[in-house]
Amino acid sequence: MRASFMQEITIRRPDDWHVHLRDGSVLREVVPFTARMFGRAIVMPNLVPPVTTTALAKAYRERIRAAIPAGVKFTPLMTCYLSDDTDPADLVQGFRDGVFTAAKLYPAHATTNSHFGVTSIKRIYPVLEAMAEAGIPLLAHGELTRSEVDIFDREKGFIDEVLVAVLARIPKLRIVLEHITTTEGADVVRAHADRMAATITPQHLLYNRNALFQGGLRPHMYCLPVLKRETHQLALRKAATSGEKTFFLGTDSAPHLRHLKEAACGCAGVFSAPVAIQAYLRVFDEENALDKFEAFASLNGPAFYGLQPHEERVTYRRRQPFSPAPVRIGNEGEIVSLFDGENVEWVAA
Repeated sequence: MRASFMQEITIRRPDDWHVHLRDGSVLREVVPFTARMFGRAIVMPNLVPPVTTTALAKAYRERIRAAIPAGVKFTPLMTCYLSDDTDPADLVQGFRDGVFTAAKLYPAHATTNSHFGVTSIKRIYPVLEAMAEAGIPLLAHGELTRSEVDIFDREKGFIDEVLVAVLARIPKLRIVLEHITTTEGADVVRAHADRMAATITPQHLLYNRNALFQGGLRPHMYCLPVLKRETHQLALRKAATSGEKTFFLGTDSAPHLRHLKEAACGCAGVFSAPVAIQAYLRVFDEENALDKFEAFASLNGPAFYGLQPHEERVTYRRRQPFSPAPVRIGNEGEIVSLFDGENVEWVAA
């Protein structure tokens, strides 16, 4: 991989189609990073308790709006946390009222705060059928969570055992396979490009599973789905930089306090919000594909969701490399960002 010599790039303002903003003091500190960088963001609903109803989504949206810096234009797009007990009538009405943009499938115990998630896809077939009729996209955390499934095979297992069945049973349902990590993930999305899309994170483009163990165990590289082999990393880089409409930006930025990451049973998640665009630009630069970056970051996502791209343009320039500082959360501790101890080469002009 060899970087290009382009010193500046101008694109329409990008959007983040998968972000965790948490709540409380963490939310107040992390929202400004996403709001200043992106025009819109799909906000994940895995709080405690999770955002399972229209009323809870409205309240959460107001807490997010209160954390947006003055003068910054940013739209949080809310999602419904699907459970075995989801009320399809409330979900559909929330979508029609403009509260929900999509619904999120967390298989139970797949990731952070997913113990309220769906225990069997068959339990929510009526909900998925109602979503298909109403035009509500399903955002799927695509992993099997049974104990006998190898953690590196969870995505492929989900595709083979769950996703293929849903695609066949509910042909009108539109699906985003979130934060894909494998060749199989990219392939299944391409095969159903008329109704599927995928988000891709910066960490899965930048690193493979070796990064978890360089110089010792690196908890800040631990996320779910976990980093995979280099062959999968290369397949994701090819997909992201292809210009294909089915792939678009979703950071999966997931803040956790340092002491909760650097623990005996550390939390999963990479906090990339402060340097997300810079991280993606590094990948596209290395792949000599900066001309495809606007499609990935600013055009493909809005097209899938039936929204207009932003008219505002943003310029990024190369600069003297710098390393991002941790984000302080009052007296609670700090959150370590992606590229901690590494260099960032791009900055918004």
